[in-house]
Amino acid sequence: MKQASPQARWERRTQTPLLVLALGFAVAYAVPIVLPDASPAVHAACKHAEWVVWAAFAADYLMRLGLAHSKRAFVRTHWLDLAAVVLPMIQPLRLLRVVSTLMLVGRRARMAPQIRLTTYVAGSVVGLLMFGSLAVLSVERDAPDGNIKNLGDALWWSVTTMTTVGYGDHSPTTGLGRLLAVGLMLSGIALLGVVTANIAAWFISRFERDDLVELAQTAAITELTAEVRALRAEVARLGGIPATAGAAGATGVTEATREPGPGAGVGAQGGPVQAGGGAVSAPTP
Repeated sequence: MKQASPQARWERRTQTPLLVLALGFAVAYAVPIVLPDASPAVHAACKHAEWVVWAAFAADYLMRLGLAHSKRAFVRTHWLDLAAVVLPMIQPLRLLRVVSTLMLVGRRARMAPQIRLTTYVAGSVVGLLMFGSLAVLSVERDAPDGNIKNLGDALWWSVTTMTTVGYGDHSPTTGLGRLLAVGLMLSGIALLGVVTANIAAWFISRFERDDLVELAQTAAITELTAEVRALRAEVARLGGIPATAGAAGATGVTEATREPGPGAGVGAQGGPVQAGGGAVSAPTP
């Protein structure tokens, strides 16, 4: 069995701890938004927790980069991981921290393709609804003309926006809030396309499996027919009958034995045989 590379072993060992850290980061991001009246110590603890998690993800990226055989190929093929690590350093893009964390966790997941796709879709829907709501609430709550003032309003707005229904009872009024709305709408359309494509691919795979089974049965029948013809030809050869006669089947062989041709020899009682096939009795002495 081929031994796993050091990079693969590292990723396998750190997958679960990084998932736990990502969940902790999500909690640290949500608490200050859901509980704006919490003590300054709680807000400070959440902020420090966010940066600790990012430090862990950055250390993981640097470790995998050091264990990679080709550093350039690793950077080229893992550019999403690099973007997820670099984005939090830009303060105006702080709202993208959760998205980049989810990208890192998704990249590290080792599952079957179909399960991974289903997990991505379900996780993306839940993540975008929850964190989109938190993000828009954080920027719209203190807006002078804003109408999204609590988590319930933000969740309702996220659902109507992702499904592109847009009732209009709640809508962002700030520039950043509207930018978040555009992202949610595009994400909802993309996820709908992924779900539709996944269902279509499932049906196509089922039809392809049925076709493969049918082709296998047809090939087995063809092979069996060829073997039967070969056996008939062999039986005909061993019995001294031409192959064409043997291929005609057992019925033809029986008829040829029971009805000999003209001048075929002696009858069953020793008498001569007529040309028509009837036996002539011998004269009585």
